[in-house]
Amino acid sequence: MKRLIINISIALTALTGISCQDMLDTSSERFVTDPELNQKTDSMFYTLGMLKGVQMAIDQYVLTGEMRGDLTTVNAATESPLRELATFSTSASNPYDSAYVWYRIINNCNYYIAHRDTTLSNGSKPVAMEEYAEAKAIRAWAYLQLARNYGSVPFYTSPVMNIRDVSDAAAMPRLDLYGICNALAPDLEQYTGYGVPQYGAYNAGTTNLGVAKTIKASQTMIPVDVILGDLYLETQQYEKAARHYYTYLQNNKLTTGDISASPYYYPDFNNLPSDFSANRNTSYTSMFTADQPEDVITLVPMAVNRLNGVTTALPRLFGYDYYATESSQRYVAAQISASDAYKELGNSQSYYYQPRQTTDEKDVKAAETGDMRRYNIFQSITAQNSDTATVYTVMNKYVNGNIPLYRVAGIYLKLVEALNRMGYPDAAFAILKDGLNRNLATESSYLSVEAKNYLTTTLPFLSEANAELWADNTGIHSRGCGITAGSLTPYNMKEEVGNKMARIAEEFGVETGITTADSINAVEDLICDEYALELAFEGSRFNDLCRLARHKNASSPEAYGSNFGGRWIARKLAAKGAAKDLSQESNWYLPFK
Repeated sequence: MKRLIINISIALTALTGISCQDMLDTSSERFVTDPELNQKTDSMFYTLGMLKGVQMAIDQYVLTGEMRGDLTTVNAATESPLRELATFSTSASNPYDSAYVWYRIINNCNYYIAHRDTTLSNGSKPVAMEEYAEAKAIRAWAYLQLARNYGSVPFYTSPVMNIRDVSDAAAMPRLDLYGICNALAPDLEQYTGYGVPQYGAYNAGTTNLGVAKTIKASQTMIPVDVILGDLYLETQQYEKAARHYYTYLQNNKLTTGDISASPYYYPDFNNLPSDFSANRNTSYTSMFTADQPEDVITLVPMAVNRLNGVTTALPRLFGYDYYATESSQRYVAAQISASDAYKELGNSQSYYYQPRQTTDEKDVKAAETGDMRRYNIFQSITAQNSDTATVYTVMNKYVNGNIPLYRVAGIYLKLVEALNRMGYPDAAFAILKDGLNRNLATESSYLSVEAKNYLTTTLPFLSEANAELWADNTGIHSRGCGITAGSLTPYNMKEEVGNKMARIAEEFGVETGITTADSINAVEDLICDEYALELAFEGSRFNDLCRLARHKNASSPEAYGSNFGGRWIARKLAAKGAAKDLSQESNWYLPFK
């Protein structure tokens, strides 16, 4: 612990002197040595320093979250540190297991929070409050990752600056998810509704292959209400989580939009039914473009080359060398492959469409193509080298060197999760199927009176006053599966929940019933599937599985037995060949080092 804190204090000094070549540089070469932080421009300088810490941690975030999840698998090219993560046998030398990367962020946030003069104003407006709130949001996010990865962790909120400050290290409390939420959420509540700092755009430079990159600064920030929602969701405070997600979505007027994955990427498109008709919308892929990607709330932009700041290994690990100096070198053997579980889940989905030349807008059919999001994010590239043609598989979410951290769809899915556990599985399913829009209030046959009242008053998606605001909300499932909205589409709650209950009964040898608790558990499994289909390989999978397993352990039908969540996650991860019994929560954590 002493070594850890000393290293943190050294890192703080390093991060206050960002290189003038760094993509997060403010064009200032000076060190800010005044602990009072009493200049109006200091906030931007320090905020970018904190975000650089996030850059330095992001590969670890993604790899610990995905290699331990059920959507990835190793292959012949996979290096040993990734294999260790995948089999839950992480050694002391594993470069992706480091608590230090999170404490580096935390200590920089602590320093700023302790010393920033928040009374500075520009006329009647405080100049530093958005940055001050952002520092607390980033700190909360870093502590959340620590607790997710290590269970209980040393907790402190005062900056560690020199060796004298480590004398009380042994006395630091160790807090788990619940303790961290209790320690940080009440303070963060005073900033609910705050916007993120606005600095315009970063000119991130040009890649070695000549691709220019510009990043909207606001898309690199972590919103207060989003991290508050996450803290409450992790600790089963579902109504608080739902309110904060709604506050963020409402304040920023964020809808799921008309985003869909094009069926024209389907590899066997010419053999579809003769009457198949599909929207050619390809906007799903636009969420991962280099400049201001659509649907993204927060991303971590990595440097365009090694001379320009912090770089990332993620594109290369998924089959694309972002730092290649020759076009012929762009494609490489991926070290991380999609698992059979991911492929099976995608293939098992139906695509809903209106037949060509139909005269009835309610005429919707199903084609057994699978979910189109899978085909939109993977590319098969044939590269010709001399006389040899090599086929590479590239996962294109990272090919532009941007690592998505929060997306609009992800916030809606967490709202789904919260609503479901609050006792509104029908409202949760509505977000998957129809979207929370004006039509749902009048046309839905499955939405209960209680759910409709809640969505009209407490979270007023369906109120008359908000009809226009949420008019563009569409079902998340439609992004990969076509026309899911409406009463006549084959995608409906009764059938989908019934299928999940039957599978639960078969896999776990339990008797499912018709209670609300049974429905909640079944809808939660649908949510788990939708997380996989929408957010695959973005770093959140293992944490999502752990959180859902905790929900199930906290509240499942009595007939399912004790530790149902533990048995559920162990079954999800059975193919990993884990070195530990994953039905036990203590084995979900990494060694703390």
